Amino acid sequence: MPRPRRALLSRQRIVDAAAALVDAEGLDAVSIRRLAAELGVQGPSLYNHFATKDDILDAVADAVVATVDVSAFETCDWREALRRWGHSYRAALAAHPNIVPYLARGPGRRPGALAMADAVYGGLVRAGWPPARATHIGALMRYLVTGSALGSFAAGFAEDPAVYAEQYPHLSQAHLLAGHRHSVDSGAFDLGLDLLIDGLDRSKGN
Repeated sequence: MPRPRRALLSRQRIVDAAAALVDAEGLDAVSIRRLAAELGVQGPSLYNHFATKDDILDAVADAVVATVDVSAFETCDWREALRRWGHSYRAALAAHPNIVPYLARGPGRRPGALAMADAVYGGLVRAGWPPARATHIGALMRYLVTGSALGSFAAGFAEDPAVYAEQYPHLSQAHLLAGHRHSVDSGAFDLGLDLLIDGLDRSKGN
């Protein structure tokens, strides 16, 4: 019987394999040699689709950003649009936390990231924000979302109460935080987002 043909190598297969590696093992796990082994091909064949490893990681990062919903900037007022965008943006990054440090470097020439920035900036300017202030708001939201996705505040505390018992009396319940990671981290993000939008609303009215 003839041997089954291997699926043709494509940009999408390479991106999918790289994304799986990043999710499972982190950015350092990605190399041309490792990807070639995962895909069952020779390393040089990847260069027919991507010039460098960074180009592959750019494509992985852009695939994550492309899942962020910015449609509210076309259908909602700027406050609700920011809120919906912030939650969608955070959810996308939270699903792929290992790519966040790479995303934090900026949009560069990534089409998905630039499309997101264009939608946000355009929506804010249409809502009456001066261009410079619209840029500041987009950057501020990015700081809030990226920072919240880089790590968990709650998970940063040891679950041993003895760590805090004597020297840190105000942290007597800190050992319980890790067990409430989702509610603490989500609550903190929601609070920050609400305060940010409320503050912007007040400043726009002045």
